[in-house]
Amino acid sequence: MTNNTTSHHPGNSVAEGNHDSEFGCTVGDLRALMELRSGEAVSKIHETYGDVQDICRRLKTSPVEGLSGNPADLDKRKQVFGQNFIPPKKPKTFLQLVWEALQDVTLIILEIAAIISLGLSFYRPPGGDSELCGEATGGEDEGEAEAGWIEGAAILLSVICVVLVTAFNDWSKEKQFRGLQSRIEQEQKFTVIRKGQVIQIPVAEIVVGDIAQIKYGDLLPADGILIQGNDLKIDESSLTGESDHVRKSMEKDPMLLSGTHVMEGSGRILVTAVGLNSQTGIIFTLLGAGSDEEEKKNKKAKAQDGVALEIQPLKSEEGGDLEDREKKKSNIPKKEKSVLQGKLTKLAVQIGKAGLLMSAVTVIILVLFFVIDTFGVQGRPWLADCTPIYIQYFVKFFIIGVTVLVVAVPEGLPLAVTISLAYSVKKMMKDNNLVRHLDACETMGNATAICSDKTGTLTMNRMTVVQSYIGETHYRQIPAPDALLPKVLERIVNGIAINSAYTTKILPPEKEGGLPRHVGNKTECALLGFVLDLKQDYQAIRNEIPEEKLYKVYTFNSARKSMSTVLKNVDGSFRMYSKGASEILLRKCTKVLTKTGDVTVFKVRDRDEMVKKVIEPMACEGLRTICLAYRDFVKEPEWDNENEILSDLTCITVVGIEDPVRPEVPEAILKCQRAGITVRMVTGDNINTARAIATKCGIIHPGEDFLCLEGKEFNRLIRNEKGEVEQERLDKVWPSLRVLARSSPTDKHTLVKGIIDSTIGEMRQVVAVTGDGTNDGPALKKADVGFAMGIAGTDVAKEASDIILTDDNFTSIVKAVMWGRNVYDSISKFLQFQLTVNVVAVIVAFTGACITQDSPLKAVQMLWVNLIMDTFASLALATEPPTESLLLRKPYGRNKPLISRTMMKNILGHGVYQLTIIFTLLFAGEKFFDIDSGRNAPLHAPASEHYTIVFNTFVMMQLFNEINARKIHGERNVFEAIFRNPIFCSIIVGTFLIQIIIVEFGGKPFSCSGLTLDQWLWCIFIGVGELLWGQVISTIPTSRLKFLKEAGHGTTKDNIPEGELMEDNDEIDHAEMELRRGQILWFRGLNRIQTQIKVVNAFRSSLYEGIEKPESRSSIHNFMTHPEFGMDDDEPRIPLIDETDVEINGLANCGAPSPPNKNNNAVDSGIGLPLTDASKLASSSPGSPLHSLETSV
Repeated sequence: MTNNTTSHHPGNSVAEGNHDSEFGCTVGDLRALMELRSGEAVSKIHETYGDVQDICRRLKTSPVEGLSGNPADLDKRKQVFGQNFIPPKKPKTFLQLVWEALQDVTLIILEIAAIISLGLSFYRPPGGDSELCGEATGGEDEGEAEAGWIEGAAILLSVICVVLVTAFNDWSKEKQFRGLQSRIEQEQKFTVIRKGQVIQIPVAEIVVGDIAQIKYGDLLPADGILIQGNDLKIDESSLTGESDHVRKSMEKDPMLLSGTHVMEGSGRILVTAVGLNSQTGIIFTLLGAGSDEEEKKNKKAKAQDGVALEIQPLKSEEGGDLEDREKKKSNIPKKEKSVLQGKLTKLAVQIGKAGLLMSAVTVIILVLFFVIDTFGVQGRPWLADCTPIYIQYFVKFFIIGVTVLVVAVPEGLPLAVTISLAYSVKKMMKDNNLVRHLDACETMGNATAICSDKTGTLTMNRMTVVQSYIGETHYRQIPAPDALLPKVLERIVNGIAINSAYTTKILPPEKEGGLPRHVGNKTECALLGFVLDLKQDYQAIRNEIPEEKLYKVYTFNSARKSMSTVLKNVDGSFRMYSKGASEILLRKCTKVLTKTGDVTVFKVRDRDEMVKKVIEPMACEGLRTICLAYRDFVKEPEWDNENEILSDLTCITVVGIEDPVRPEVPEAILKCQRAGITVRMVTGDNINTARAIATKCGIIHPGEDFLCLEGKEFNRLIRNEKGEVEQERLDKVWPSLRVLARSSPTDKHTLVKGIIDSTIGEMRQVVAVTGDGTNDGPALKKADVGFAMGIAGTDVAKEASDIILTDDNFTSIVKAVMWGRNVYDSISKFLQFQLTVNVVAVIVAFTGACITQDSPLKAVQMLWVNLIMDTFASLALATEPPTESLLLRKPYGRNKPLISRTMMKNILGHGVYQLTIIFTLLFAGEKFFDIDSGRNAPLHAPASEHYTIVFNTFVMMQLFNEINARKIHGERNVFEAIFRNPIFCSIIVGTFLIQIIIVEFGGKPFSCSGLTLDQWLWCIFIGVGELLWGQVISTIPTSRLKFLKEAGHGTTKDNIPEGELMEDNDEIDHAEMELRRGQILWFRGLNRIQTQIKVVNAFRSSLYEGIEKPESRSSIHNFMTHPEFGMDDDEPRIPLIDETDVEINGLANCGAPSPPNKNNNAVDSGIGLPLTDASKLASSSPGSPLHSLETSV
């Protein structure tokens, strides 16, 4: 990119200096202007520029004609003000990924063993054989000496395999994600005016000075100032977390920010900031800034510029995952590894230590035996000439030791993990899960709690009419068109088609089989959908009565709570159609339409009856009720007298609309609950709707003990007098909390943090969170697994997430749980198989070396067993497809060991069988098969049949034990669904064929000699014995075997070194540094700073250490103190949850029209929470934007 804004600090851009003469304002000026809000912004424009027209003149653009579109001019603007493009973080190069993969502990142990082994294989000591130096005890044959290097090389090869597979996976995953992103970005177009022509251009082509046209439904691609607007309302919640729509106007608040949605109206804006200088760009910079190089640059930049522009463009040298970057930042202790990685690393280190011990003991025994035998028993003197030969012996003993070590270390383990994760990730893509961080996949298998959004995830995110009351009949479903008289139908259709914004429409689906697209107001879309369900066509009526023919329109606003449209009839009379909230409009109705289309009187008594029988039952089911009415005027009334006009109406119908629950969600939630996962709903909706939807989904069941709270009440219960969150209070609330309504992003973050940090219960909770808005970023980041919505999600949410749901559907989360558990089980299956091989091979090598001074399994044979069986087995066992039965057990939890007692029983049981067979064959095999003994064979003797049989039997037993390893919970049928996994079948067959080739044609390198058919059958028979023995083992109840221990535990709190336990303070400390930085940045009245605090917080970085005061190391929650909870000392203290009478009933019956907080949110239940007076607040934080934090209640 040639754009200076990305390669220089904006404040001291060289290019900018040259062009200052051309444009009347700099990037810095415009950026400072865009950080202001409402009144402040208006006064700043007047003071500095005069008016918006003047800014247009300075930026050399015309508010009417737009830019000329001259390429040279556009390039210049891109150079000075930057491109409208937020550069993605540089992806890691393949080599960087390789280097990262090499950091694995197991691999490091292997690399060292391999290098030592290679070095020793090339070591040839000088000095000839001398009789004086004693006979070569257990001398190695030439073949083995020649093939010595194979061992080291083979280990290195296995390491290279693992590293390349890991790196390739990471690389392709990153590439896939970027591909998806760029595809989305290329498809985005926006309407601008150039040379007076309205044209559509790709979002990336927009430059500062462009005049853009905005309309409902647009996502703003850049920051701008309003030049002309009609009734413009913007949803800024993705930036600020404020759910109410913000009205924009030239006089009051002309500032429009990128990343926000236009909800109503239309207008034209002058683009003033693009790309990294726009508000979304600034947040991205906060997410991405903080590599070491940047810190140096920033320090320099700060020295030059003071604190004017603190933010560096997003140009992080290490792209890729955010966690990786966090590792590199200062020396903050790393975030904990994923559960599985932690357990595996621990297990690998334990096995490594055991292997090291065994190999050391082997070497010591061999050396002692040699020394005692040579110098003690034979009584030889140590001669100088013999030193090289003695050294050669010692080196040989050392190689045997290294062989034992190599066999002991399970190098297949990292490969199995990688293959299993990579396979799952690929398959999860088909299940609509785009996994961004590999470990999120298995963490999901341990999930114990899911905090889900309501809209779009549990529901369809499309308002729909589901019930109606027409002609004194309550229809629970949409009535058939022929059930209504044409007269009635006509009133309904006209009342909806004419009396709604003509910009609201239902368009055909974008792709076949999809749902129709809703454009404009969601409630009106629901009503238009109702018309289509009645098999009528609203567009025909609109064509007949275009917008120009509407005589008068009373648009919907919060005061009116209704909308009315007046039509003038041919005879000079008027008809007015009205629609609005039923509780308001019904009061103004004096007549009602009957079945026959006649009008009858509608008395107060009738209305009360209707409220009781129709409206309340609808409200109890979480429906919003809308009333449609009309009125005829014979002569023209006084249109301004609204109260008079909006009375004496005739009620046509009352409809109940809802955002319906996705049909597949209740079953998915039931599966989660069966699997031991608690689903909680966190929504901004009101408590009644939230509770009704939660009941339909099956999150809450009547008669259960659960809590449904509103954000305000939740905060009251969990904060102390100072307004700080207390973990003990939170611990009393969250276990029974199922619905959190009217919640702000802060509440979501507090809840997630509280559940994760909680110490109650036997295991730490593993929390998954779904989110779609920018303001969900911190909660997604804090959660163990963050799911972002692929369709409705903002870029910031996707950036903070671990998995992206490409279909925004809750059922995909359940699939992720299934895959996660499957990964865990696959690793356990592989471990069970791998450890059996290792235990047996180590003991055989160890005892063999100590008894016969030579390992019965030669180094190269060991490697075939080790490398090929490991790699193949990891492929075979790690690619088992998941089954629904995985969802029938509880989550394993963080501290559940990888190797359960049942698995330990299997490992030891099969180990005993294999060792018995091997030692029997080793010491008595020659008699059984009537062949020469291979034991004390002379030097350089050809390979013996005896040792070949031992090797072959060993491999056959592993092969059949691999089938046993498919089940780890003690199931009897090990063949179940074996053909669903073709990889497994082909590997078993393939390994068997290669074994035949090695034995029959391996010759010297493999120390094998060919076997007869008879001997082959015996080997296979002994192998099949493994399957029968497996049945015997599963008959023995695990509970009887008290001596069995588990292995591969997760790290518990007690095991963490003290340094790491300090992590939390460290985290908070850095978070506060970021916070200070945030205050400087958004200082000028960006009063929604709460989101940024949390975003910034989540990506702590130690950029401005100097700004931080050492004494402010308190809890992060102090910053989130909501003013509502600032308590005076003389206030009564807040009662704890068990003291207040919080109603924890199920669906309290929706009685008469009580205040909406009647049910079980005690917000209005007389627990006074007086606000501290403004002067106190101001004194506590002078000039700070923090006191405008709100809970969006």
